[in-house]
Amino acid sequence: MNSNFKKELSKLIADDVISIEIAKKIDNYYNSKQEPQSNKLLSIFGVLGSLLVGLGIILVLAHNWDNFSRLIKTIFAFIPLVIGQIVVGYSLLKKKSSIWLESSGTFLFLAVGSSISLVSQIYNIPGNLGSFLLTWLMLCLPLVYLLKSKSVFILCLAFTTYYAWELGYANWNNIKTPWMYLLIITTLLPFYITQLKYKLENNLTTVFNFLLPLSLLISFGTFVKGNYQFIVITYVVFFGLLYNLGRLNFFNNIRIRKNGFILLGSLGLVVTMLILSFKGFWGERLLFQKINNHDLIVAIVILITTIVLLIFNKRESSFKWNSLFEYASSLIALTYIVGNYNNLISSTLVNLIIFILGVSTIKKGVDKMNFGILNYGMLIITLLIICRFFDTEMTFVVRGLLFILVGTGFFATNFLMIKKMKKLN
Repeated sequence: MNSNFKKELSKLIADDVISIEIAKKIDNYYNSKQEPQSNKLLSIFGVLGSLLVGLGIILVLAHNWDNFSRLIKTIFAFIPLVIGQIVVGYSLLKKKSSIWLESSGTFLFLAVGSSISLVSQIYNIPGNLGSFLLTWLMLCLPLVYLLKSKSVFILCLAFTTYYAWELGYANWNNIKTPWMYLLIITTLLPFYITQLKYKLENNLTTVFNFLLPLSLLISFGTFVKGNYQFIVITYVVFFGLLYNLGRLNFFNNIRIRKNGFILLGSLGLVVTMLILSFKGFWGERLLFQKINNHDLIVAIVILITTIVLLIFNKRESSFKWNSLFEYASSLIALTYIVGNYNNLISSTLVNLIIFILGVSTIKKGVDKMNFGILNYGMLIITLLIICRFFDTEMTFVVRGLLFILVGTGFFATNFLMIKKMKKLN
């Protein structure tokens, strides 16, 4: 247990706030909840050791590869795989600790990839990187649940993102939509949800909270192509989906800085909406012009999913202005439809939405006495003003005065917040 917490317990005992027996119960409770630091370090070093051993074996074989016969090459190709399976089987049968499971799972994951690639090279089996990655992932996905391995989960998530990148970005002459990426992510979701339910405060769960939305963000561009204006709108809706996912009940008991869905969703919404706030974006009629059916279906599915999530999250609460981020993507979708009939109204509405978002975020920061949220709202307003410098005719004097006002606003709001906190304390 934290030494500062123990000191606080001692003070409470000395001041007769709690008894010695209650203090012992509190101490035992928190000690039982905490995983020993040594176990965490051993798990980390075990995974790193497995990675290094696996990579080392591959390098040694690669250096002497041409000197071996085909039979020897085949034997060497399967040796890491056999060793990995034996160690994993031993760890499961003997009910070894998580250190064994994480280390053996990591080694076997790498062994599967090396065996596939070596056998393909020995017997000249045709294929491409995308099919190789997909085969590798399909063979290793069961390890996530068999071993309950967080390291294998991370490796699967990383390589499935790479798979999506390879199909959707890497080869511009033969771009494909990585539909199997969705299947793999869906397969990984139950493990992630289990972590949220039972190990919400675990550091690795926090890592998952960022890796999963980051993977979705990187891969999303492989599912939309064509008209750049419609793609920007689709990204707005996508970021709205991320934000509303971060508002699910799973995340109610963690801080915002540990919620990657809300952080990436809100930042993405602000950036994409600032792009929409320029007049030049709305220069032409937009609706359904040069939009392929594929992109339209993707956008509609994401929008419907976002609205369903919004209704689900709000089933027991009413509308609040300080939670306008949840509605932003749906409002932007409506604004896009309006843009087909009146471009000026659309650009004005987007600027108004961004301004209200900034003001509501400032209010939320003041209500919660949170400097991070407060200054984030001020930053949104500042970025909106800066963007208007580029497409409005203002003299340098007016621009300078606006910067002075914004800077004064930053100082004043933070100063008033500090005074308010001092009064409460």
